[in-house]
Amino acid sequence: MDNWQELEHKYYMQTFYRAPITIVKGQGAKVWDDKGKEYLDFVAGWAVNSLGHCHPAVVKAVTEQAATLIQTSNNFYTIPQLNLAKLLIDNSCLDRIFFCNSGTEASEGAVKLARRYGKLKLKGAYEVITATGSFHGRTLAMVSASGQSKYQEPYTPLPTGFVNVEYNNPKAIKVAITDKTCAVMLEPIQGESGVNVPDAGYLKEVRKICDEAGILLILDEIQTGIGRTGKLFAYEHFGIEPDIITLAKGLASGVPIGAFMAKESASVFAKGEHGSTFGGNPLACAAGYATMKFILDNHISEHAAAMGKYLIKGLEKLKAKHSIIQGYRGCGLLMALDFKADIAKELVSNCLSEGLLLNAVKPNALRFMPSLNITEADIDGALSKLDNVLTHSESAGV
Repeated sequence: MDNWQELEHKYYMQTFYRAPITIVKGQGAKVWDDKGKEYLDFVAGWAVNSLGHCHPAVVKAVTEQAATLIQTSNNFYTIPQLNLAKLLIDNSCLDRIFFCNSGTEASEGAVKLARRYGKLKLKGAYEVITATGSFHGRTLAMVSASGQSKYQEPYTPLPTGFVNVEYNNPKAIKVAITDKTCAVMLEPIQGESGVNVPDAGYLKEVRKICDEAGILLILDEIQTGIGRTGKLFAYEHFGIEPDIITLAKGLASGVPIGAFMAKESASVFAKGEHGSTFGGNPLACAAGYATMKFILDNHISEHAAAMGKYLIKGLEKLKAKHSIIQGYRGCGLLMALDFKADIAKELVSNCLSEGLLLNAVKPNALRFMPSLNITEADIDGALSKLDNVLTHSESAGV
């Protein structure tokens, strides 16, 4: 089959804005298309490939597990699931974990847990306060939870039980709390709406507000967790402990997995009140354990922090050279570069031709989310390619 893209147009639901390349191979920070062209990958499967493509530790774990036990139901104990559970709990402030298959399932599970808590502890409270600009997943409930109308409008009427308030404004949360409120759910750093970093005291103030109201604080760490921001979990930057967090994306370096973790006091599910057929299956958990063990043993979070600072230095040099650049923001290896015009989509296309994969997170912003073990040489290579594209765009009068 030569024309894979034509096959996609014929058979696949047209829900994605795909770049016009067909990726057939990945290794480390690089991928190759079906024509043999090489690209530096600074999208990393949407902040998923924590250790790059086909990392030997993950490949070994998946290969061995696939030859041993791929799937069995959660009616039985399995060793990879419990190994990964222990590793995550031992290295976090949480006490209990549930594994699922994706970020949106993790968000759903966290909200279900909060509602169960509300029913048992808060006289039936069920509403969850979320922030404008947030993104918590693609199911109907999580579209309703997400504070972005572009995701909501095609699917109205939406499930109820969510209240959207202004991000980075603790007073808005305090005003929105009623006797129906069971939890607040926030991204420590908003990824999908532009890599929005809150003020330093925001989450600490929200934690205080939740404590005073007796409600739960859920942190959506689907994009920020597992070392992405330079700490294993982003909540560590803000001097607080959440009651529940959600994880997915980078947890198994490319193998689909999700999880939500909770403090003992918030872990109120009884047997039979939540479940998953594939969640926590041996194959995904083996990949997750190999990923987490490598990240912890090799101080990859600290490396991500250092590479994030190196990336910022490079972005600063680009800003000094190209007047179209407005600025940059982010934390660790989750960064955005802003422009003074809506040129991000065009830049992504031109970078593709240059052999660099980036994401246009906003019409005027690019997002950088490479593998956590990215090297200075690869950052230099990516910024050099972007520099070439910007120089050509400026000479063309863009």
